[in-house]
Amino acid sequence: MQSRYTENRFFIVGLWTLLVLIGLVLSSLYAQDYPPDIARGKAVYQRHCQDCHGLTGRGDGPGAASLKVPPADFQRFRSFLKSDEELLRTIEHGMVFSPMHSWRGQLTDGEMQDAVSYIRLLSQRTR
Repeated sequence: MQSRYTENRFFIVGLWTLLVLIGLVLSSLYAQDYPPDIARGKAVYQRHCQDCHGLTGRGDGPGAASLKVPPADFQRFRSFLKSDEELLRTIEHGMVFSPMHSWRGQLTDGEMQDAVSYIRLLSQRTR
């Protein structure tokens, strides 16, 4: 009886491990396999970000006037100093106590990375 229980337990642990490994392999297949693209990023920005952050990224879009917390001005030096990972994390998860909501589930990983590449361009325009 003990041997059968041990065999079943090893089978279940092995099956679970196999499923986890398959999940990791499949998730890497869906990762962005091309470099971020500024043109695609501009299209994402215009569609989803421009209303608040403005045409040039100064945080002066038409939707910004009604917000209690102003949107980020990507042309400020502080935005220039942010890493791509910080910008991506903000897009992906949003910002607490601000109108910047999470875009996870609404944008693909590739679209978020493309948007970061365009935001990076906006932040460097005044440098």
